[in-house]
Amino acid sequence: MDLQLNGKVVVVTGGAKGIGAAIVRTLGQEAAVPVILDRDAAAANQLHFELQGGGAHSHVCIGELEKAANCHDAIHQILAKTSRIDALVNNAGVNDGVGLETGSPEKFVESLERNLLHYYNIAHFALPALKQSRGSIVNIASKTAVTGQAGTSGYVAAKGAILGLTREWAAELASSGIRVNAVVPAEVMTPLYRQWLDSFPDPEEKLKSIIARIPFDHRMTTAEEIANMVVFLISSRASHITGQHLFVDGGYVHLDRALT
Repeated sequence: MDLQLNGKVVVVTGGAKGIGAAIVRTLGQEAAVPVILDRDAAAANQLHFELQGGGAHSHVCIGELEKAANCHDAIHQILAKTSRIDALVNNAGVNDGVGLETGSPEKFVESLERNLLHYYNIAHFALPALKQSRGSIVNIASKTAVTGQAGTSGYVAAKGAILGLTREWAAELASSGIRVNAVVPAEVMTPLYRQWLDSFPDPEEKLKSIIARIPFDHRMTTAEEIANMVVFLISSRASHITGQHLFVDGGYVHLDRALT
């Protein structure tokens, strides 16, 4: 299926690694022009050169996103390079373990800066360009917003708010022709997930216990499966889909996890 993304400029926050990098690669395969917006210059440039080597076009924008001024500067730099933005994928974030007992009010606010505020700020500064292109927004959320996890209040608060903002923005921007959806992953093997697994005494045993609770195929979701849904939602093939929370999780959230 031709997703009709040829030449479309798509900003992907946290686009250098993990799910973000999978989204960027899939966009490249569809002849879109991904903008890799990330703090990790080495990883972002490596991915950029990889895409170039395969004949795809992309741009790199390096920056921290915790502060609104940084988000403003990032969008300004991107528009100076591309002159347009056709879609935004809000993806950057980290499950940082700021819990009710283990954190503090100050750390909770910092967690919201890492995981929530830049979703609003980047969308706010990109909005004029998105209105001009009648573009779309995809927000990456997390199953923790629905299931909870324990010990990570900041991250869960951010991801819950992202689901709410998705519906709010879809309602607010419908008259501007801008669609807004959220993709909700559960268990996806990324470098950060691997780092979390390795914090357990027996990482492989922990991984087996997690996989056993994923109803469909009893396996992790791949980053590419998340990317496929994101890129479809950006495309005109999803032209009447807005305000939705799409779970790509092998049934983890909505099916009985006791299924074997």
